[in-house]
Amino acid sequence: MKLLPTAKLLKLTLFCTAAISTSIVAPSALSLIPGLHVATAHAEQEQKTKRVPALREKVYSQLARAQKLADDGDVKAGLEALDSIQERAASMNSYEVAMMHNFYGFIYYNENDLPKAIASFEKVVAEEAIPESLRLSTTFSLAQLAMANSDYTKVISFLDDWDSINTQPKTEGYYLLRAQTYYQLKDYKKGLEYISQVIALSDSEGKIPKENWLVLQRAMYYSLNQTDKVVEVLERMVKLYNKPEYWVQLSGMYGETGREKQQLAVIEAAYQQGFLTSKSDLRQLAQVYLYNGLAFKAAKVMSDAIDKDIAEKTAKNYAFVAEAMIQAKEDEKSITYFAKAADLSEHGKYDQRLAEVFVNTEQYEEAADAARKALDKGGLDFESNAFVALGMAQYNMQNFDASILAFEQAEKHKKSQRLAQQWIKYVKREKVHAETLRTALL
Repeated sequence: MKLLPTAKLLKLTLFCTAAISTSIVAPSALSLIPGLHVATAHAEQEQKTKRVPALREKVYSQLARAQKLADDGDVKAGLEALDSIQERAASMNSYEVAMMHNFYGFIYYNENDLPKAIASFEKVVAEEAIPESLRLSTTFSLAQLAMANSDYTKVISFLDDWDSINTQPKTEGYYLLRAQTYYQLKDYKKGLEYISQVIALSDSEGKIPKENWLVLQRAMYYSLNQTDKVVEVLERMVKLYNKPEYWVQLSGMYGETGREKQQLAVIEAAYQQGFLTSKSDLRQLAQVYLYNGLAFKAAKVMSDAIDKDIAEKTAKNYAFVAEAMIQAKEDEKSITYFAKAADLSEHGKYDQRLAEVFVNTEQYEEAADAARKALDKGGLDFESNAFVALGMAQYNMQNFDASILAFEQAEKHKKSQRLAQQWIKYVKREKVHAETLRTALL
């Protein structure tokens, strides 16, 4: 069973978009700017190559002062201290200039001024004579900042730069950042390659993959219309995390892929575990029940949701219960719900259905009243049905002339013309028969 388009779109929006946004790298000041503290920068002198000049004590102390001002909350003073250092940049070596820009970037980042932070860190890696470890970490940090700034093309550019200088095995963070970026660029095939590598790396180490990795992988498979793969990922998510939303989504995807029996089994299992609590989830359960021929269960789920104020007391919801009752051969029980739906509607569609049910349950006076009410309200999809119900009710109350009049109105509609003509002939014969019998009895 396929979800209704609106419900489907809503669920996909919830599981493909909202969850993705939470998985995007959100770099912290500590992880984003490795080696940023002045003391750490000063220690780089012990690891410098021949091409890396020293960070002199005088510059070190000035940078330390700027950092302390910023750390103490006086950002303006910290920036002014850096400005004063920059005025003497001509007398500084390449490494010192790089570290000055590094501190500009750190302050701007803490102030959430990402464009200025990125510009500052770009100046760091533009300097030739800096330790490769600083160039590597800063380049990766630039990719993270570009992601945070939603500049996805730049993310790829920075990661390409990082690839060109990195000599160590790539980490999960690298693959994940690539995957997230390609997802945002809607290049789902490339994104899928990278997120699958993250998950495969985790699997090879005997670890449980992080939940948001599977969320991202699932979203990419769905975007590529690989629904069987979406099902596989959701099956894994149900086993690993056992969250209500994953049970519901798995059920929906079983429906999307034509596996209705599995859809029913999964959503019923979710219901039994108490996972279905929202009106949309309960309505989906009711729809699945109805599709699988379990009409009474469908009616019960929806009526309970209405009684508990989970689902709104709307004409549409009452009508759903009523129609499910009809399918369950519980015509009498449907009457209450059709009546409530009719009372809440300006059109006469539910009054018409009520008239038809009253005819089926041999409540002919009520059927005639409901049919007339339906015609008075109007807005009927098939007005002829109301006239047919009225004609049948009048006939069964032996109001033959009124019955014929109703069927003559039904005859004007092409849809019911043949049926109406048959009824007119039948009612006329019955009228003659009744009059003959009455005369004989006199």
